[in-house]
Amino acid sequence: MDLVPTRIPDVVLLKPRVFHDERGYLLESWNRSRFLEAGIAVEFVQDTHSHSRQWVLRGLHYQVQQAQGKLVRVSRGAVFDVAVDLRRSSPTFGAWVGTELSEQNNHMLWIPPGFAHGFLALTSSVDFMYKSTERYAPEHERLIVWNDPRLAIDWPLPPGTSPLVSAKDARGSDFASAECFP
Repeated sequence: MDLVPTRIPDVVLLKPRVFHDERGYLLESWNRSRFLEAGIAVEFVQDTHSHSRQWVLRGLHYQVQQAQGKLVRVSRGAVFDVAVDLRRSSPTFGAWVGTELSEQNNHMLWIPPGFAHGFLALTSSVDFMYKSTERYAPEHERLIVWNDPRLAIDWPLPPGTSPLVSAKDARGSDFASAECFP
């Protein structure tokens, strides 16, 4: 597995080795020792699976207590996946990184605690999975609106297309008033 730094060094793109043959393929989606070798010592406590249709946008979510680190991947379809640095002490505070994760490229993204996360479904059917370092705690969940002008995330939406966003996500706060991490 190749671990590739992004423009936000703590967010890591993972490119697993994929073994193809006439039956299909095999890949290793998690290996604790590889993470430890990369200096990422985490313990996952929850797996989550979401299914979305094209142009569904989920996010930008985070938890202020029980902050979650997430290892995210797609098993069907493709998404544009985004992490936003909410750590005030970070030199990349307020910056975002986005990448395509798909069943074709089999890439995964490690998003450490202290980041907001969201994704846009790019294909007609998407199965999105993630491992979390803390359990989901709705009482600690916070949301930043997906189209915050300060963040200026370049979501790959076709001209004239609006994403399908839940009522909860549409009520997210703007970045300027978001509760952030030290």
